Amino acid sequence: MRIEASDIKRLNILKHYRIIRKWACRNNNLNDADLELLIYLDCIDLFTKKDFEDGSYSYSWDNRRWNRLLKEGWIVVWRERNRTTQKYNIYKVSFKCKQLIQRVYRIMLGEEDIPTSERRNKIMKGKTYMEKVLITSINNVNKDKQR
Repeated sequence: MRIEASDIKRLNILKHYRIIRKWACRNNNLNDADLELLIYLDCIDLFTKKDFEDGSYSYSWDNRRWNRLLKEGWIVVWRERNRTTQKYNIYKVSFKCKQLIQRVYRIMLGEEDIPTSERRNKIMKGKTYMEKVLITSINNVNKDKQR
């Protein structure tokens, strides 16, 4: 069975994507490009640094992104190179990253709500004007059971 454009529209998958993305990025110290690149890499499954660079072309250039995502545990080595038969490392997104992406998908489908406690969602502290606006948006997303 093939998914059609009308199926995606009917599911309202992208209706609240911006707010969900903002929540995911703010609470995981990622920027928008990082999250979207991690989603791209998760779709590839196993990848090389070259695949990462190819995926990075459509985002703002961040020279430190690769090292930061590795250091923070979003990307892990799946197979080490050994200089004879394996000429380069092969990577995959980490369990932590897969969990975040799955959670974003569940929220987009309406199976789960965006957390509203201050402990589980930094935005709910409402320290800045932008956070206060996002709180209203988050509450609207959670009320919309047709997403």
